[in-house]
Amino acid sequence: MILIQCQGLSKNYGSKKALNNINLTLEAGAPIALVGPNGAGKTTLFSLLCGYLTPSAGTITLLGEAPNSPKLLGQIAALPQDAALDPNLTIISQLTLFGRLQGMDSKQAAQEAMRVLSLVDLADVAQQKPPSLSHGMSKRVAIAQALIGSPKLVLLDEPTAGLDPANAKKVRELVKALSTTTTFMISSHNLDELEKLCDQVLYLDKGELSQSVSMRANTDSDYLTLTMQHCDSDKLLQEVAKLSGVINVSAKQSNSFVIQLANDEDKTTEQSATDNYQFEMKLLSLFNHHHWQYKMLMKGRTLEETLFS
Repeated sequence: MILIQCQGLSKNYGSKKALNNINLTLEAGAPIALVGPNGAGKTTLFSLLCGYLTPSAGTITLLGEAPNSPKLLGQIAALPQDAALDPNLTIISQLTLFGRLQGMDSKQAAQEAMRVLSLVDLADVAQQKPPSLSHGMSKRVAIAQALIGSPKLVLLDEPTAGLDPANAKKVRELVKALSTTTTFMISSHNLDELEKLCDQVLYLDKGELSQSVSMRANTDSDYLTLTMQHCDSDKLLQEVAKLSGVINVSAKQSNSFVIQLANDEDKTTEQSATDNYQFEMKLLSLFNHHHWQYKMLMKGRTLEETLFS
């Protein structure tokens, strides 16, 4: 099912082009990452998808409808980075109000408010007011708000920014758990987090869609990413470069290396898997010989390396 389609989408603020000729088709399914530097146009794209802004040129459809179509009521939700709840109203009263705005009656809205609070493990704070909550709890309540009505698309802007590791983990686990029925589009600068959550990554730069990366395709056999706990970096580069099948090996960060392997397209999947296994055994033997300790050996390249190499 086509979830989002943009054709020739542009948005100008006076003489400044915030978005320039974006062409994009996204299907429902696994979470989608939206990344790029500050000022790249990410927030503008989210605002256009929500119908808060009107395009300067081009078209957008969500589930086949224009962003402001009444047919999308309850189907699309968004969580801005700095979303804030009313400090004077209880959590349950605010979430119940949002349910009413989606057309639910009072009983349905109250039940839905408790359902989404339970999803974020905060049903016990329903009668409290926002000032009594920690930052992490407030963020999770805001996420609960975005989940009211079980929307088909949820746009999350920096959902774990400023959260401690425990709360960030809870948010990631929630996104994973709900991804079978809801598609999440997540804007974030945390590439490590997006790499764990998302199957597809969109990279915006200066208002243009520079790259669209499939993380599933990124786990092919052309590259290995190696992280060492202890080694002689210069010696490792020399020794790995000598191994059969290595096209290139490079150091990227402290004790982190990317190995590019020869790719024979005539080989079967089974032959490639066997060759990969044999190469990995050679690497482990090399580490053992030099008493080097490795931390991680991963197929493919990291998202950071894929986008910026």
